[in-house]
Parts: sequence; C-alpha cells; structure tokens
Amino acid sequence: MVVLNKIYTRTGDKGETALGNGTRVPKFSPRVEAYGTVDELNSVVGLARLAAEGGADAALARIQNDLFDLGADLCLPDMDADAAREYPPLRMDASQVERLEAEIDAMNDRLEPLRSFVLPGGSALAAHMHHCRTVSRRAERLAVALSTVEEVNPAAVKYLNRLSDWFFVAARIANDDGRADVLWVPGANRA
Repeated sequence: MVVLNKIYTRTGDKGETALGNGTRVPKFSPRVEAYGTVDELNSVVGLARLAAEGGADAALARIQNDLFDLGADLCLPDMDADAAREYPPLRMDASQVERLEAEIDAMNDRLEPLRSFVLPGGSALAAHMHHCRTVSRRAERLAVALSTVEEVNPAAVKYLNRLSDWFFVAARIANDDGRADVLWVPGANRA
C-alpha cells in the first residue's frame, strides 16, 4: 500500500529523482522521460474520460490503472534483480496486451474499412482519443529509445504500441462508428 503523508521531500531540488529501487538519477534521464510521459498520458486519458460515458469510460478507467502498472514497471531498471527482491515488482504482462488486442478487434468489427487517413477531431471524445494516441506514441518512442541503452520489459513496449492503436480505433467509434470521421483530402487547400 502507498502512504503519502508528505508531498514535498526536497530530495529533487538539485535535479535528481529516485527510481523504484532507490537509485538517484537526473530528472532528464531516458528512464524518467519514459515513465514521465506515461504519467502525462494518464493525465490526458483522465481528460478524455470527461467526454466518455458507459463502456468507453470503463475502458479508459482500465487503461488508467494499466498506465500506473506501466509506470511502476518502467521505474525499476534491473529486471534481472526481480527474482531476488523481497516482493516481486509489478511488470506489464502479455495478458494486458492481449486484452487491448481483443478490445481493438471488437471495436474494429463495427467499422467500415478506411479509404483515407483520418484527421484528429470530430466529436469531443474522438479529439481527446487522438490526443491520447499521440502521447501514447511519444511514450512508446521514449520506451524504445530507453531499451537501446537499458533493459526494458518487452511487454511494456508492446502495450504502448497496442494502446496507440486502441486510441485510434476508439476515436473512430467516438465519431459515430467512423461515420463522422474527419477525412484527410490530399492537397485540398492548394491554390
């Protein structure tokens, strides 16, 4: 259980922060950038929930919980040390990726195939979903970049990759099952 009885600690005043294992690193380290962007994504999902109802809101709530799992995963750098820890750390796993895939497939079954790229917009919820998609893509890029210099759980990267796809399909659902999608018209504004 987490207990936060004091919000500021002053330990980061010199530009460092602690990872989940206590290691101090610069606040601009690739690992902090990756899980910080996951935290940003979680906030953007919270904004999307303001425009969501019913099943969409419930799905976004599940994703928010997964994003906390993902942040916990990314803040622990040494996967080899997991077996030696007193309590096994929280790591993303294949079941979370598979759930997203099943949800994507179910949503996509309701949609007509695309014949043009979709511009971010349409309904308020769709616009928020597109915003979530782009922040998710950035988090994925940062996690992949981190994986080139440090170990990263492959399931974490897969989750982010599927999640951006989930947001894209959910945006289409939010646009009247794609009927209200705003389509790109190549060269439409050329003189």
